[in-house]
Amino acid sequence: MSRLPRSFYNRPTLEVARDLLGKVLVHRNGSALTSGIIVEVEAYVGESDPACHAAPGPTERNEPLYGHPGHAYVYLNYGIHCLMNVVTEKSGAPAAVLIRALAPLDGIEIMRRRRARRAKGVRGATGIPVDALCRGPGHLTRAMGITLRHNREDLCGTRLYLQDRRQDIAGIVWTPRIGISVGTEHHWRAHVMGSKAVSGKQRAMSNEQ
Repeated sequence: MSRLPRSFYNRPTLEVARDLLGKVLVHRNGSALTSGIIVEVEAYVGESDPACHAAPGPTERNEPLYGHPGHAYVYLNYGIHCLMNVVTEKSGAPAAVLIRALAPLDGIEIMRRRRARRAKGVRGATGIPVDALCRGPGHLTRAMGITLRHNREDLCGTRLYLQDRRQDIAGIVWTPRIGISVGTEHHWRAHVMGSKAVSGKQRAMSNEQ
């Protein structure tokens, strides 16, 4: 199984976003291995994108966006959920792709235990359907065990990385990004058509980017 090289990320962000669909995100944490097929992403491109964290210019928080491609940008959203982004394009060109949803592959019971701890046992370790384990960027990081410790992690390393396992996917759909109030005119959210693991609505606004 081929691990994605640095050159994969050092490309225009929308191309990377499209090509991430069907790739596999893997996290090795000691003896625990979890992975899932990427089925939903959102692109955030540069200081001119009002929804991108780089819109105000360089800050301590968004520094990873300006760094080398192929690294993780993980931040805390509303003080609750960690969200994982993949840094794209050349160093100095701030852009990233948010990983919004996975279809779980490896370590499903580990994912369930992690999600159940967050839910304080409301649904129980076995009560969360497989398709819902990594549906949404906050649930994804909880299930995969991704935290702020992974901010700036080299995705070409051995702990947190992406693979091409030659997974077949249905068509790709592009829609406006969700959960934001600015930059909604851009159709920069992409998801796998018909996947039950996708978060939000699956409106087919356009199938080409």
